[in-house]
Amino acid sequence: MTRKIRIADLPAFDMAEHLPNEQAVAEYLTVVLEENDPAALAAALGTIARARGMSDIAKASGITREALYKALRADASPRFETISKVCAALGVRLVAQPIQGRP
Repeated sequence: MTRKIRIADLPAFDMAEHLPNEQAVAEYLTVVLEENDPAALAAALGTIARARGMSDIAKASGITREALYKALRADASPRFETISKVCAALGVRLVAQPIQGRP
């Protein structure tokens, strides 16, 4: 007989626990950017910053920790300057590439 597992008994998934290096961070950001959703990008950067240590990322980006939490929540619309500073602090950069199948 198989044992039933209740969903409530499963551990919560936290993407921050699955970002061990810059390559994983870059791949995660690439997937999020393909969604073309600014709120998802803000949330993903917040998740990555949490994985790396919000205080360390705040210090490296020159943004206060509180402002970083506010700017990188799922319902936020951070300015490009903020996104750029956070990406630099995380050791990644956003790269443009042509859309496949477009002239």
